[in-house]
Parts: sequence; C-alpha cells; structure tokens
Amino acid sequence: MTTDNTTPRRWLRRAGAPRLEFGADYNPEQWPREVWAEDVRAMQEAGVTVVSLAIFSWARIQPRPEVYDFAWLDEVIDLLHAGGIGVDLATATASPPPWLTARHPEILPVDKFGNTVWPGGRQHWRPTSPVFRAHALRLVRALATRYGKHPAVVAWHVSNELGCHNVYDYSDDAATAFRTWLRDRYVTLDGLNEAWGTDFWSQRYSDWDQIIPPRQAATHPNPTQNLDFKRFSSDALKDHLRAERDLLRELSPDVPVTTNFMVMGQMNTMNYPDWAAEVDFVSNDHYVLPGPQARDELSFSANLTGNIAGGRPWFLMEHSTSAVNWQPINVAKKPGELHRDSLTHVAHGADAVCFFQWRQSRAGAEKYHSAMVPHAGEDSALFRSVVSLGRRLRDLADLAGSDRVPAEVAILVDWESWWVSENDSHPTDRLRYRQEALDWYTALLDHGIRADVVPAGAAWESYRMVIAPILHVVPAGLAGRLRDYAATGHLVTTYFSGIVDQNDQIWLGGYPGAFRDVLGIRIEEFAPLLDGETAELDNGTTGTLWTDRIEVTDPEVEIIARYKTGEQAERPAITRRAVGAGSAAYVSTRLGADGVAAVLPGLLDAAGVTSELPPALRGRVELARRGDHRFLINRTSEPVDLGADGILEPRGVVILRS
Repeated sequence: MTTDNTTPRRWLRRAGAPRLEFGADYNPEQWPREVWAEDVRAMQEAGVTVVSLAIFSWARIQPRPEVYDFAWLDEVIDLLHAGGIGVDLATATASPPPWLTARHPEILPVDKFGNTVWPGGRQHWRPTSPVFRAHALRLVRALATRYGKHPAVVAWHVSNELGCHNVYDYSDDAATAFRTWLRDRYVTLDGLNEAWGTDFWSQRYSDWDQIIPPRQAATHPNPTQNLDFKRFSSDALKDHLRAERDLLRELSPDVPVTTNFMVMGQMNTMNYPDWAAEVDFVSNDHYVLPGPQARDELSFSANLTGNIAGGRPWFLMEHSTSAVNWQPINVAKKPGELHRDSLTHVAHGADAVCFFQWRQSRAGAEKYHSAMVPHAGEDSALFRSVVSLGRRLRDLADLAGSDRVPAEVAILVDWESWWVSENDSHPTDRLRYRQEALDWYTALLDHGIRADVVPAGAAWESYRMVIAPILHVVPAGLAGRLRDYAATGHLVTTYFSGIVDQNDQIWLGGYPGAFRDVLGIRIEEFAPLLDGETAELDNGTTGTLWTDRIEVTDPEVEIIARYKTGEQAERPAITRRAVGAGSAAYVSTRLGADGVAAVLPGLLDAAGVTSELPPALRGRVELARRGDHRFLINRTSEPVDLGADGILEPRGVVILRS
C-alpha cells in the first residue's frame, strides 16, 4: 500500500526556509585529507546543501571486530557542518568488511544453484542471516549513539539500494526464514497445499521442514511457491530495513529515516509500494536507460515514485551527471540533459536532487561513472553545468514542500502482476509487463495528456480513466474495486489481465477471468504470436506478441477494431462496453506506443479527457504540474515555440506559475 496521507510529514531535520536540496554521495575516504577542505569549498560554489556520507564505509569505521575509528568521520562531518552542508548519514551496512566475511562466511548469500556468492563486489550478505543482523545493528547503534544529536545530520540513510544484488538468497538461513513466513501466511499445511496446488506433480507437503526455497530444479518450479518466495524475499529486506530503522528511532528520534529505492527500468524485485510506509520520506535512485523511450521512462519512473510517496515530496538520492559505467556502451549526456533529467524528477515531486557521486573516483569499479566533479576537475563543462543547476534549484525554493497536482488519467502498476506475468511455463516468455505500461504512458504524452502512474493498491477511484495494462494477478477484492469503478469511470485493460487470483490460480470459466463480465467478452484460448508474426487490425494498427480469440457475450459491446488478417481475421481485437455512466475497454494485442496512440482518441473522448496543452505543443512537450507551477519539458532535440512564453530550448525545461 502507499503512504497514508494522514500521517505527519517528516523531511530533513534542518532549520531555515524551505528549499530544494542539492548534492551527491560523498566518499572522502577515497581521497587524501587535504582534498576534503577543497571539496567543501567547491560544494559551496556548486550550491550543494546535502551529501550522503559513509555509504560504503564499514571497513573504515570498524577496521577490526572490536575497534571503531570515528576520527576521520568526525572531521568530515564537522567540515561539512561548518560549510553549511547537511549530512544524510548512512548506516554503512550495505557491504560487510573483509574481517566479517572471513570470520563468518555463513553470512554470504547462496544462489539458486547452491553456489556461494563471495566477497569482492558489494552486498555480499544474506538478508535473513542472524549473524549479519547482529553485527549490522551493533554498527548502527555505534553510529546513532555518536552522531544522532550532531547538528549536521539531517537524515539517516539505511544501508544502500537494499536488494540490488542480494534480494534472492537460497541459503539454509533463507529456507528457515521462508518456512516461518509461510506459517504466518497460511497457518496450516493444508492451507499452503491448497494455495500452492501441490497435488500437481506429487508436491504435497506433510511437514513444514520439507519446504525449501525454489532452488534449481529439474523443470519449472511450482509457480505459487515462486510467487511466495518473491513476496518473502521483498519482506525479508523490508524486515532488515525495519530493524535498522527502529534502532535509529530509539536512539535518535528527531532524525528522519529513509532508504534509497530503485524505481527504474526492469528493477521489480522489491515491492516498493509495500515499503513506502516504513520510511519517513521516500527516496529513489534512477538512471537513464538507453533507447527511444529513455526520457519517457525517466518521467514514468519519477511519476511512479511520486505516487509511491503518496503524492508527497520525495528525495532523488542518486542519478548521473553524465555517463554511467555499467551499461554495455556508456554514452555521455548531451547538452541540456543534465538539467532536463533533474528537473523532470522535480516536476514529479522530488524536493532533493542528488547524484552519484560528488568527485569521480580514480580507482575501483565505478571510476568511469560520471560525477559532479569529473576527472577533468572544476575547469570543465560538466562542473559548470552542475553549478548552473545548483543556481536554478536555489531559485525554485518556493516549490519546496508542494504536492503534485493529480491528473485525470491513471496507469496502474502492480508488482505481483509484474512478477507473475513474466514467469516461465506461460503462453509466451516474450511478454514484458513494464514495457506495456510504458507504451501507454508514451502514447498519452504523445497526445499531450498528463497521466499518473499509480500503484494498484492506492486510491485511484477519483480518476476519469484508469488504464490497467497486463493486470494479471487479481484478487477478488481488487476485481470488485475495478468492476465498481467501471460503473462511473472508464477502465481500460489489456491482454493477459484478470487471469489469476492471489495464489496464481486461474479464474475459471474463460478468460479474462476476473474481468469477463464487466468487459462483456469471453476467451477460450490465448493466441500468442511467434517471433516475426504480426496481426493487422482494420484501424490501420499492427499487433505483435499476443492475440485473443474473443467471443462477445454482451450485445451492447462496441467493437472498436477487428483483426484484419491471420488466424483471428474478422474477430474483435479491441472492445468497449458501457457500464452505467462508465465503461470497460479491452485491448487484446500489443500495439506499441504508436499503435496505442492511434487508439487513444476514442477512449479519451469517451472519458471526457482532453489535453491541457495547445495543439502545437502536444507530443513535443511534456506537461507536469506541481503546486502552482507548470513544467514544460521538451521531449525533443529541437527548439519549441511556446508563444508568449518564449522558446523552449532543445532538451530544455521551462517552469511557469499557473
């Protein structure tokens, strides 16, 4: 569920007027002491107000089991404080030091093949290891006791990117914890056997100790076991977050606690809407992924983060000033992109814009990852762009604390549907859940329509239109909410939606199961397409990936488009059924962003949704609204004439008061 908007807001612990925060991860231990004062001076020049400190510093802070070295950290924190820069102090538990893994190799994760994940990278720890937990909390206690009242510390930063590399652990610790989690969920073995359908393939359990994580098996593992292991793995990391958070709140109750999510791309292993209520404010890391929808994906992710945060301001903890180091080819950002990327996050609710990292590393695995101060130093175009962004954020101080203005259209994102729809042993393994949702988002932007990207568990009943692409896992309660919504609002869903319940068991009677009646259609068999196959529709669009053999069961159903060629020729491809004052529409194939854009006008007209942009700007400019500000974001590499509001530079952003 998303954050409860009735709970008190907590933001950085700092005095003074509201402002947009600006900064980066700071790793002074990578540099000689004489660089530190220069760093603070340059940070002041850039307008830096906050840095995340000590993220990977465990081995420096605790060089041996019974020895702590705080002297260097004291000096850095005092320097930053004297320079007017706040500290988002990490608990440093993201990566255990060599002495800990050498003494306790039992904290190391185990992959599904039974191989130990050895030290040498980062996050080499089991989320369910009681030994790791004890050592981590001992470090947290030492840090909170020493720095909890330091005036420089504006927030606590639990671990770092929890689960990025260690979310799925198949060790004996994980097996023990998984059994406990399952007993809490199902109470009895009969309940578990029923939910998992264990009479298939002679999997019926007669003792809890027989259950293990879904390790490498001879063939497809039990799908509900797999789903529950994903739920459990997200919960295990959430439990670690809570353990550190609770200790921090006990020892330094005045300092808010956060951790950095990773709402971006295909990163779906942690159920972030379920985590949001566990932190005082939501933080996120985002990196641009190459491709034709790169900047739309950035907007989509920022939008979703804002709605995971319940519409409240959130903290962009990491993004990049330019190239990263972990893609196959790492391309530098073009002029204007540093500002556009940063301000797009602000447009969708970020009250802090931070980068990885402050000074580009000269050694280590991330030495080719860009930073605020590049290898070229301060005398560089990149640093000058950073300084310019700092000034721009300072001038937007009156935006701080303002909420996003809701749109009229919502796109639902459901983590469990994302997990299950891409499972093995399905009609196709080519399906990509998030790509379908992103295509609808791009198509809406192409029409100049603002849309909110909203967790399925949030409150979305007030939207004129709700788009639920590949909403595959539909418990009875969610099915009822959507049926009720369609009586007053306008529901749009797609292929492979409404198929299974919360236990990944089929809604019987024909597809799309949970939505069959409200849509007024019935499907007996799926008809996925082979690679290279397409399905032409009579509206001029082309489908790929999937088709359905639709039978219309309600004569009032309107057939918006039919298949023109192939096995499904003359059959319905896109349908819409009026439901009271609302409607329910179904799209049975993957149209891509261009195809969805061709279908949208009729669906939008039925819902009474129109663009807030003049026709000349639609598609070329993204509009985002926050408080009384309007953000006009150039989606192109060409200048756009805004009329009385001037020229929007290529890859530029103009911010206007409403």
